[in-house]
Order: sequence, then structure tokens, then C-alpha cells
Amino acid sequence: MSFIDSIGFIAAFLTTSAFIPQAWMTWKRKRAEGVSLGMYCIMVSGVICWLIYGLMLGAMPIIIANLISLALSAFILAMKLIYK
Repeated sequence: MSFIDSIGFIAAFLTTSAFIPQAWMTWKRKRAEGVSLGMYCIMVSGVICWLIYGLMLGAMPIIIANLISLALSAFILAMKLIYK
């Protein structure tokens, strides 16, 4: 693995893991009143675009980070729609 890929994986880990506290809190409390529906709709759309971009480049740090980010942000969006 190159130094550049290492930086990419570190960045991917940090930015992707930022969703975990929100996902955990929303699931644990079964409440999502503080979650912005608009923000998560835009975020999920953007993450899908990043994932497609990463797939087209064959860039594993981008692909892995955005697969995980998509799962977490889609989970939070689903909780927002369920718990309102």
C-alpha cells in the first residue's frame, strides 16, 4: 500500500466514523427530532455520487469509505423517516 493510499484510508476512517455517534444515538433513543431530513437526503445523494466516482476510478479508499458512509447515513435517514 502506498503512502497516498494510507492517507486516503485514514481520511476515510475518520470521516466515515463521524456518522457512528449520530447513528448510535438515534437508534438508542428511538428519536430523531434533531436530525435534519434535508441534510441527510443531500448527504446520501452525495455519498452515492462519491461511491460511483470511486468505482469508476477503482480507488479502494473512496469505495470502502463511501460504502460504509452510505450504510450509516442511509440508516440515520431511515431512522429519521421512522421516528420523525
